[in-house]
Amino acid sequence: MGGNKKKPTQSGASKSQDAKGNKKDEVKKAPKVQQKQKLSVIIEDSQGMKALNSMKAITVHSLARNLGVKISVANNYLKNLENKNIIKNVGGYSGHKIYEKIK
Repeated sequence: MGGNKKKPTQSGASKSQDAKGNKKDEVKKAPKVQQKQKLSVIIEDSQGMKALNSMKAITVHSLARNLGVKISVANNYLKNLENKNIIKNVGGYSGHKIYEKIK
């Protein structure tokens, strides 16, 4: 039924092609080293508070969509505001928190 398959042996022609192919691979192996740049996006307080004032329920996703930033940036901004007691967590579950502005 099963059994091992026989591997085909290489003929003389294919061996010479492999030798030529190895030389080409050696030329291509020179890696291009690029340094990753750390890009930091910061939400300005005036822009962030303007967006927060227009929202009823503040979520990370809605803030990120309104400001045009990544969710991680919006999440950091909301955590900073929560530490400053500008907003408070009123609900949500498992990373989907809902905030409201403290009056």
